Amino acid sequence: MYIAMNRFRIALGKEKTFIQIWCDRETYLEEVPGFRSFNLLQGPTHEDHTLFASHTVWESKSAFEKWTKSDAFKKAHANASPNKDIYLGPPVFEGFEAVV
Repeated sequence: MYIAMNRFRIALGKEKTFIQIWCDRETYLEEVPGFRSFNLLQGPTHEDHTLFASHTVWESKSAFEKWTKSDAFKKAHANASPNKDIYLGPPVFEGFEAVV
């Protein structure tokens, strides 16, 4: 199992906009071999931002990497640039392989 996460620092007051973007977004993940599940996680609020993480579970790191090179990935990220004012910097990627 492989878990892929992107952490997002979202400007205060823009949390609902960020959540709505994800609710309205077509990810195309269901058509990708090896995809298991997706969650959008809301974390703590700090002085200037609220932390969010996109969390996907894959059958393997290889399946995740194939998705990042797929047409489904390109389609899912085609309109990712609007609303740039809600982000405090780029997302930070973290990948984890299950060891137990």
